[in-house]
Amino acid sequence: MRDPLLEIPCVTIDGQEKTLAEFDAKVLLVVNTASECGFTPQYKGLEALWQRYGPQGLVVLGFPCDQFGHQEPGDEAQIAAFCERNFGVSFPLFAKVQVNGGDAHPLFVLLKKRAPGLLGSKAIKWNFTKFLIADGGRSVERFSSRTEPQKLAAHIEAHLNRGTA
Repeated sequence: MRDPLLEIPCVTIDGQEKTLAEFDAKVLLVVNTASECGFTPQYKGLEALWQRYGPQGLVVLGFPCDQFGHQEPGDEAQIAAFCERNFGVSFPLFAKVQVNGGDAHPLFVLLKKRAPGLLGSKAIKWNFTKFLIADGGRSVERFSSRTEPQKLAAHIEAHLNRGTA
């Protein structure tokens, strides 16, 4: 039976509904992103991870979020153009979501439940919080906004090398 995490409907940045089941046999890196954040340069590092580990089974998934300081004010077309133009982003992007509160996207509700933050906090503190998902959704690790993408390499490699995507 497929993990419920992979069955949650998500809308791509160009309006198509998908689930993460499409990436069932992969290691996933889900990130809430923003275009006008101090951490926005992390797009470059996320793209580097995608380029380096994508052929081995990593999929980076960006979920724009405007809940923190109104740092993602654009619409989906503006976000996609910004990411491609400024950072060469080629990994999948999704429609803007909320990650906290009553309107939080169900994907982030479940991710926060499975991988709480510091001291058990469920809330996401800022943009560029990262969730590394492996084992068909059964393994979820959480990393803060301050964790640079390249610092995830060993974690990603461990899952890829175990073949537990």
